[in-house]
Amino acid sequence: MPEFLDLHGSTNKAVRAVADADMRRLGLHLGQNHILALLWEQDGRTPGEIAAALNVTTPTVVKAATRMSTAGLLTRRRDLHDNRLVRLWLTDAGRALQEPVERDREALEEQLTADLTDTEREQLISALSKIRRRAQAILTDVGLPDSDGEGDVDGASN
Repeated sequence: MPEFLDLHGSTNKAVRAVADADMRRLGLHLGQNHILALLWEQDGRTPGEIAAALNVTTPTVVKAATRMSTAGLLTRRRDLHDNRLVRLWLTDAGRALQEPVERDREALEEQLTADLTDTEREQLISALSKIRRRAQAILTDVGLPDSDGEGDVDGASN
């Protein structure tokens, strides 16, 4: 078996498991933090806009948004200019998660890369960026939609 693919796959699973446990401590499913981050950046985005930014399907974002709405993190409102569109808006509870989520993700990244030198860390980020770009190019070449490999944004399958 190819060494890189095996190592990447097992590393990805382990990192996702740790990150999922970290987000669950804050009452989130892994991936919901990505939706929140986009809304912290620009509140009132549509599910389609969020899906495009995360490289997932719109129904995946709608499913996550339903869970997040039930949890009191966001609300859905019709667009003022186009009643066909629904926009997602943060609640106070959703806004209040920004600092703890960002703090926890930064701390987790520090823990995961603690054994790396600054140079190794920079090289790792550079190498992973190149690999991701190449994977996206391969997907485009074979006519498949781009994907971040996450599949979903909140731990639920489609």
